[in-house]
Amino acid sequence: MAQAYLNAIGTAVPEQDIHQPFLDWALARIAEPRERRLFERMVGRSGLEHRWSVLPPAPGGGSPAEPGGFYGRETLPGTAERMRLYGEVAPALALRAIGELPADLHDVTHLVVASCTGFVAPGVDQIIARRLGLSPSVERLLVGYMGCYAAVVALRSARHIIRSEPRARVLVVTVEICSLHLHEMDQIESMLAGLQFGDGAAAALVTAESEGLELGQLFSTTLPESDSLIRWDITDQGFAMHLSGEVPGRIGAALADPKMRETIVNGGVDQWAVHAGGRSILDAVENALQLPPGALDDSRDVLRRYGNMSSSTLMFVLQRQLEREIEHGVAIAFGPGLAAEGFRFQSA
Repeated sequence: MAQAYLNAIGTAVPEQDIHQPFLDWALARIAEPRERRLFERMVGRSGLEHRWSVLPPAPGGGSPAEPGGFYGRETLPGTAERMRLYGEVAPALALRAIGELPADLHDVTHLVVASCTGFVAPGVDQIIARRLGLSPSVERLLVGYMGCYAAVVALRSARHIIRSEPRARVLVVTVEICSLHLHEMDQIESMLAGLQFGDGAAAALVTAESEGLELGQLFSTTLPESDSLIRWDITDQGFAMHLSGEVPGRIGAALADPKMRETIVNGGVDQWAVHAGGRSILDAVENALQLPPGALDDSRDVLRRYGNMSSSTLMFVLQRQLEREIEHGVAIAFGPGLAAEGFRFQSA
């Protein structure tokens, strides 16, 4: 049976840094001094410095939350308006990432697209295929609403395709427009969840050609009684993200379980590609698996520079792994469920 290889990755983020504008917007909504100090302390510990948005700036170059900006109005935009914008900006950002992919795409046979931050039909997959001029016979798969671990699911699907059709060439795309979903917040927990997210896209080529990273053993698990810890609620003002403060502890406990730990670290691991869902999540992974200092430096740097871009985040981390010689790598991401998805990898 043919082996599948992740040959190359291209990534893209928008131009507008919205991290500080979000902090200003959030702080203006916290009246109680003690809560303001708590929020500022958590921001300082977040490990975040930048997050990027496709939203157009307000007149004069101000943030989208300023008067005249997308959110700078008395009533926040409705879901219909946000989805119309998603249909414009998501394919455009995805195509930018594809343009950064150092690979020839003229003979792509399959297209797998993952996104959980919007809906448009015909889908982002069809829009991308048409704008790239791909053959009408290209087989398409849209992985929707699986959240941050969807990159693993998309790459896993590509691996299955290659192992059944060795001559296939699979283009995998993740694109997330998280900044479309700002909503009114008055709770610290909601603001800290909103603090994490930014926009980003990634593209990868997966083939049977022995180049890049070999995609190996797969693993997945869903934690019991955890379905309310990470979720999107569809509201009249976009998608409301709920990220419970219990998430890091539950992830840490799951990874510390001897059976799960054996599944992940069996045979040793010399490189880690962990979804940068937040500093506390990375800390929980590091502590539960007793990783050496610096093991998650790639993930922490992606978090610092881009924030949590949902499904695209892990692809940004994996892009760095392509630059190294790896004998035993592990990629893992977490998302709604509460579920974990991952795979082992090694250099070709």
